[in-house]
Amino acid sequence: MPNPQTALNQDAYQTANTQVAVSVSHRDLPLHCPAPGTALWASHPRVYLPIQDAQDGRIVCPYCSTVYTLED
Repeated sequence: MPNPQTALNQDAYQTANTQVAVSVSHRDLPLHCPAPGTALWASHPRVYLPIQDAQDGRIVCPYCSTVYTLED
């Protein structure tokens, strides 16, 4: 489980959900949002996104509207 005390070390984590478009590769699967390394105190619940099943290789996070694109 990620460290729930991320608010105590804010400079060690990236701000959550700051990107609106993210390219991912097959190495990043299974894909989830928010991404690893984001501050939990300022983010939404983790949701797994089945990008490998998307016909166009794109999927949108239902919480933050980040668009993920699967690169070959």
